[in-house]
Amino acid sequence: MSASGPRLQPTIFELSKPGRGGGKVPHPPSDALDRIPPEQRREKPPGLPELAEPEVVRHFVNLSQLNHAVDTGFYPLGSCTMKWNPKVNEWAARLPGFAGLHPLAPDSTAQGTLQLLWELEQILLRITGMDAVTLQPAAGAHGELTGILMIRAYHEARGDMARTEVLVPDSAHGTNPATATMAGLRTVSLLHEHDGGVNVEAFRRALGPQTAAIMITNPSTLGIFETEIGELLEAVHEAGALAYMDGANLNAILGRFKPGEAGFDVMHINTHKTFSTPHGGGGPGAGPVAVNDRLAPYLPAPRVLREADGTFRLERPGERPTSIGRMRSFVGSTGVLVRAYAYLRTHGASGLAEITDDAVLAANYLKHRLAESGAFDIPFEGVCKHEFIASASTLKKRTGVRTLDIAKRLLDHGFHAPTVYFPLTVDEAMLIEPTETESLETLDAFADALIAIAREAETEPEIVKTAPHTAPVRRLDEAGAARNPNLRWRPAVGDWTPCPD
Repeated sequence: MSASGPRLQPTIFELSKPGRGGGKVPHPPSDALDRIPPEQRREKPPGLPELAEPEVVRHFVNLSQLNHAVDTGFYPLGSCTMKWNPKVNEWAARLPGFAGLHPLAPDSTAQGTLQLLWELEQILLRITGMDAVTLQPAAGAHGELTGILMIRAYHEARGDMARTEVLVPDSAHGTNPATATMAGLRTVSLLHEHDGGVNVEAFRRALGPQTAAIMITNPSTLGIFETEIGELLEAVHEAGALAYMDGANLNAILGRFKPGEAGFDVMHINTHKTFSTPHGGGGPGAGPVAVNDRLAPYLPAPRVLREADGTFRLERPGERPTSIGRMRSFVGSTGVLVRAYAYLRTHGASGLAEITDDAVLAANYLKHRLAESGAFDIPFEGVCKHEFIASASTLKKRTGVRTLDIAKRLLDHGFHAPTVYFPLTVDEAMLIEPTETESLETLDAFADALIAIAREAETEPEIVKTAPHTAPVRRLDEAGAARNPNLRWRPAVGDWTPCPD
């Protein structure tokens, strides 16, 4: 990986020179400040860095090339689906009619955007087999909260106030327990079977009049499709509870499995994972939630409605009193939803099924290569879906090399690490998801790198333990940075340096 200029440059504040940024083109009017009322002016100028435009551009281009990104290399993060994002979707989201639309524009001047959102809802309903959908939630976890709040409203409307528990298998997505807690419900965690699947009998024993819902990720974070899902959902509904499906792994079942037809009552969709949009670092995202008829009355408001004359409008305040209310400003992350619409219209139904087939094929190919090498433990045998788990547990016992060391050493090979230490139920776990967009050559190169690192751990473990060796900075104190974030720049004083090697 290259970067323009020295890879580690001073901060933009350190590059600043007084008066350097004054040569703006076009120049501001000489009386610009005089046009602002005195009470609305700053007492002194803001402390912004002063640089010429070429210096600013080169500085930020250099920063953009220091980090690994999906545009520069493979990103096999399990549970995240960091697939390639077609640039045509970026073009669509930047079309002036979408990007320049004021969020408070009246319905009459927003017909194009409202029509796109309505059509996107119809596509998502066909994909999920559900009856209604909201586009409001900002991401997957926000979609989870939306779904569980609707489930709670459903039980409360029936006067069933005793339902305060949510059953969550330990193979579910990591945010599920937090979501249930935020909704005021209690999480009951259940262990998975030896093959990674849900223990149906354990679920049956835990079900009762206190159960509000179950939350299942299918395929699970172990990369396994729940083969007994029909029997499980039947038991849930017999107990009077509802079934929530975490859609984080939807990329593994597109065009092959419809959760609504299987019997799920509600699910969220990570459009920024499954249907384009770069994500990571907290955004951007969109997490539409699809529901069946029994939960449709409780969807957040406002929804996009199509009138009999073919025009579109937003629900009016109070038009649907049973709604749980607004979950996000306006109608959601519209720019992200435009990207998803472009992606879906590009691929069509047959293309989505091919995405699933290719994603599953790529994951099983990588799994077979690592299993055949004997370099890592493969806890769950057989066919996986779009992701699988490899473990460095045995390697650690022999060499002292941990999964974190392997993740850092992968940077020296030009690869981002897979998800590490998740799920928590597997010791020294690596959750690997290649997605459908990577070539056979990339998959082989990644497998070769992992196998080479395992062999290196056997012969020269210190090289792996001290990696990375070619990155802009060496290994950082990640735990310290997470617990004591310091995002403010200050000039270095004395022996203190802002980024010690």
